[in-house]
Amino acid sequence: MKATANRYAVITAYFLIYVVWGSTYYFIGVALDGLPAFLLGALRFSAAGAILLALCRMRGENVWQPALIRRSAVSGIVLLFADMAVIMLAQRYVSSSVVAIVASSTAIWIMLLDVPMWKRNFHRTATVAGVLLGFAGVGMLYIEQLDTERSAIPHSEYGILILMAGCISWSLGSLYAKYRSSAVEEVNGFAGSAWQMLFASLMFWICAVSSGEWQEVSFRSVPLPAWWSLLYLITFGSLLAYSAYVWLLKVRPATEVATHAYVNPVVAVIIGGLGGEEITAVQLSGLAVILGSVLLVNRKQ
Repeated sequence: MKATANRYAVITAYFLIYVVWGSTYYFIGVALDGLPAFLLGALRFSAAGAILLALCRMRGENVWQPALIRRSAVSGIVLLFADMAVIMLAQRYVSSSVVAIVASSTAIWIMLLDVPMWKRNFHRTATVAGVLLGFAGVGMLYIEQLDTERSAIPHSEYGILILMAGCISWSLGSLYAKYRSSAVEEVNGFAGSAWQMLFASLMFWICAVSSGEWQEVSFRSVPLPAWWSLLYLITFGSLLAYSAYVWLLKVRPATEVATHAYVNPVVAVIIGGLGGEEITAVQLSGLAVILGSVLLVNRKQ
């Protein structure tokens, strides 16, 4: 029964980081129509972190352990804040299509940087092929948009370099959370995830105040859909999906968990199609390639 329960927990967690996390692309866009980027991150992670920490304390977890807080601070800043801040900065120089393609390279970086798993990952042809196929599939999702958008944004090379730095930061943060924080978090449930979000929110607050976003925004003028989207990001995007991601890093190979970087754009494209956006034959082919890559990476030896 324990094995069955664990299997269901893993399936549920993958659903959260594949589908729910993929849907946050849409809700972030809606929220940004009324809230500035850094302030959105500050509000989102402050609320989610505080709620999760309170729940962990109510369950009797030792949330004030110094080692837990210290390691969570590193994970939260490198994993959450750096990656999201970099994406916001990169969008000044590149289109959202380029963001999606370069961001999907996270799975490749994790495979390359996960030194303890080199023997397993590179020994399995299916894993290497699946990771590379997934990246190609994401490219197929957006390749048709690149020609029309490439000339519209100057200095795109700056954005790509910034994005690659963000991908490496996310990968290193994920591996740090897996190998350095997991030993402490084993006896502390999800308290580590809560502290990660709180430290990320602290950095977002610093950016929101120093950039003038906090002083300039008028909360009364923020449209209702933006508030509902923020609520969705807090509950489903952070409390559920991010916590599921951190938990999966403890119990599954990091390269396997990183396949969310391929599936999330698929979900975003499907949501766009439901909203009336055209889905082309090339994009459908990309969806099929990504599905095949995920099956390859997740296939048992």
